[in-house]
Amino acid sequence: MGMTNELRLAKVILNGFNAFFGDFQNMTLGAQSRFEKADWLLVHDAMSKRLELYKKKVRDIRAMAESIIGHSLHDRDLWSRAKKEYEHLVETHNNYEITQTFFNSVYCLEFEHENIRDMYSFVDTPTERLKDLDPESIYTEYNLSKNFNEAMQQLLHDSHFNIPFEDLSRDIDRIKEVLDQVVFSKLKDGIEVKAQMLNSIFYRNKSAYKVGRLLYGEKCLSFVIPFLNNEQGGVFVDTILLTADEVSKVFSFTRSYFMVDASIPSQYVAFLKTIMPQKEIFELYSAMGFAKHSKTVFYRRAVEQTKNSDDEYIIAPGIKGMVMLVFTLPSFKYVYKVIKDRFTPPKDMTREEVKAKYKLVKRWDRAGRMADTQEFSNLAFDRRRFSDELIAELEKEAPSLIEYSGNALILKHVYVERRMTPLNLYIKDASDEELYSVMDEYGNAIKQLAGANIFPGDMLLKNFGVTRHKRVVFYDYDEICPLVDCNFREIPEPKTEEQAMSSQPWYSVEPADVFPEEFRLFFSGNRRAREVFDQLHSELYEAEFWRDLQQKIRDGFVEDVYPYRRRYRFPRVEDESCVAGLDPI
Repeated sequence: MGMTNELRLAKVILNGFNAFFGDFQNMTLGAQSRFEKADWLLVHDAMSKRLELYKKKVRDIRAMAESIIGHSLHDRDLWSRAKKEYEHLVETHNNYEITQTFFNSVYCLEFEHENIRDMYSFVDTPTERLKDLDPESIYTEYNLSKNFNEAMQQLLHDSHFNIPFEDLSRDIDRIKEVLDQVVFSKLKDGIEVKAQMLNSIFYRNKSAYKVGRLLYGEKCLSFVIPFLNNEQGGVFVDTILLTADEVSKVFSFTRSYFMVDASIPSQYVAFLKTIMPQKEIFELYSAMGFAKHSKTVFYRRAVEQTKNSDDEYIIAPGIKGMVMLVFTLPSFKYVYKVIKDRFTPPKDMTREEVKAKYKLVKRWDRAGRMADTQEFSNLAFDRRRFSDELIAELEKEAPSLIEYSGNALILKHVYVERRMTPLNLYIKDASDEELYSVMDEYGNAIKQLAGANIFPGDMLLKNFGVTRHKRVVFYDYDEICPLVDCNFREIPEPKTEEQAMSSQPWYSVEPADVFPEEFRLFFSGNRRAREVFDQLHSELYEAEFWRDLQQKIRDGFVEDVYPYRRRYRFPRVEDESCVAGLDPI
C-alpha cells in the first residue's frame, strides 16, 4: 500500500526537526571546548550561527516537502490531515512540544503567516506533558552534610573540564565558608543538606555555570556556581549564587542565550522553574536558545492571560516614540511594539532598516543591557479589548499594519518585549539614593553596551527602562550600530564670534560622526540626574574614552560582563574575606 501525501509531509517535517535538533546539539557541544580555549570571539560567532540554524532548516524542509508533494503543498486541507498524522508520529517523542513548533514554522513559511488556525497547525495545544518523566536522569545528588570537602570535590570534578582547576581546595574552602554562614549555621541537628545539580553545564560568553538547588528540611534554595577561565590554562569558581533573584538575573531576558547540552529541554525547564518560580516557562526556553518554541509558549500564555483578565489594551505610559507605537495590557508584564508607517522627524529611515536593527540585537551579545524581543507576523487580538484611544492611534500611525476580521484585530508585524518603567519616569519620583543608584546603572549600561561593540545612538533617558531588579536596560534599537563604525570627535573650538554664537554647527558633520560632549543634552530638564551622572560617569563626555574602547575592540578584546554584583565575586587576593557582601537568606 502506498503512502498518503499527508503522511509523507508529516514524516518530512519530523525528519527535518530531528536533523535541526542534531545540528543544534552538535553546535552546543562545542561550547565547552570554546570555553576551555578562552576563544571568546569564536563563542560569539557560534552563538550567532546557532541562531540561524532554525530558519535555514525550516526553509530547507519546506523546499524538500515541495519537491516531494508538489503543488498540493499549498492545500490547507492537506495540512489539516498532515497535522493528525504528525500528532501520531510525535506522540512518544521526547521533545514533542518543540516538534510541534517546528511543524508550525514550516506551515507559516508556506502560507506566509496567514490563516494560522488550530485545524492546520498546533496553535492551542498545551505543552505541559513531560512531568511524568524521571527528573533524576538530568541531575546528580550530592550529600553535603556527611563529608563536605569530599562531596564538593566530586561535584566540581563532575563538571568534567579538560583544563585543571586553578586551586580546587581554595575554591572548596570559599564555598564552604559561604554555606556555613548562610545554611549550615542555621540548621537544626540531624537535618541533611543535599545538592541536586544539573548534569550539563550552562555556557555563555566568558562563563560556565553549574546550576542546581540545595535541599534541607522543607527548604529549597537555588545553588549556582559560575566558573571563569583564567586564560592561563586553569578554571576557577568565581562565586556562588543562592537566591532566586540572583539566579534570575543570570537567566535574564537581557542576556544572550545559553549553550547547554539538554537532550530533553522541557525537563531542564521544569527543573529551572523550581529555582526561579517567577520566571515564565517561555523565558526559560528562550534562555536555553529555543527562541521559536519560546514564541509558541508565549502566545499560549498571552491567550491565557487575556481570557483570565478583563482590562483593556492601552497606549504604554511614557513619551511617545518617533518610530514605534507601543501598547500594553496592564495586567500583563509585556509590551507590544509596532513600527509606524511614517516616522516623526528628524528620524529618517525605512521600516526594513528598523527591522534589521532588531535582528542585529537578536544575534548580538546583549551584555545584560538590551531587552530580548519576540517578533510576530499576523498576531490576532480581540478588538473589543482595545481602548478607543489605542484604536485611533493605531489607525493614525500604522494603518498599513492593521486588518479587521469580525471582532479580531490583526497586526501584520509586531514585537513583544518585557515591560519596564521608562527611566525618565522612574527618576521623577526617585529619592536621592535611588537617583544615585539608577544613574550609576544608566552609565554602566552605556559602558557595557559599548564594551559589547554596541553604540545605542539615541541615549535619551526615555529609551532606557528600569527592571524589577532596578537594572537599567536599553530598548530603543532604531539607531544602534557597531561602536567601531562610529567616528568620535571633539567639537572644534570656534574661531570667530559668529561661529561661537551660531545655533547650528558651523563645522562639517558626517553621518558617522559622534560628539560625546553633546551627551549632556540627554539630561535637559533634569538637573538632579545630570549632576549625579557628571559625578559618576563624566568620562563618557570625552571622545578619547570612546576611541580607546574602539581600539581595544579592534584588537580582539572582549569585555568581562558579570550577571551578578561584583561584590559577590570571590577575591583574587587570598587574604580578603570571601563572603563580603553576601546577604544571609
